Amino acid sequence: MSEAIERRMAELRQLADDYAKARANTVYLEEFRKSKLAILMKAAEAQGVKTSAAQERDALAHPDYLALLDGLKAAVEVSERSRWLLRISEMGADIYRTEQATLRAERKGYGS
Repeated sequence: MSEAIERRMAELRQLADDYAKARANTVYLEEFRKSKLAILMKAAEAQGVKTSAAQERDALAHPDYLALLDGLKAAVEVSERSRWLLRISEMGADIYRTEQATLRAERKGYGS
């Protein structure tokens, strides 16, 4: 492989690694959000909030829960950006392959 291709492959491996980490972080935060809601509802119950609806209301409005949502928003942004960078790279590879196939066909047509 040429040096440029090997360098590009290394970049793509790094993009894939970045995407995997970003996706793992997103999934973790999505799941942790459920746990955080339960923790905050339990705390509201301990403070005397009786109904589960009132506990959930308090938990959803809690600053810790809102901060978690901000973190989830950031994680989704990083994950989606990484995913699209990989997709764009795949599209670029497809375009390169198409161009190379066209060049081969032209060479064959001209007998070179």
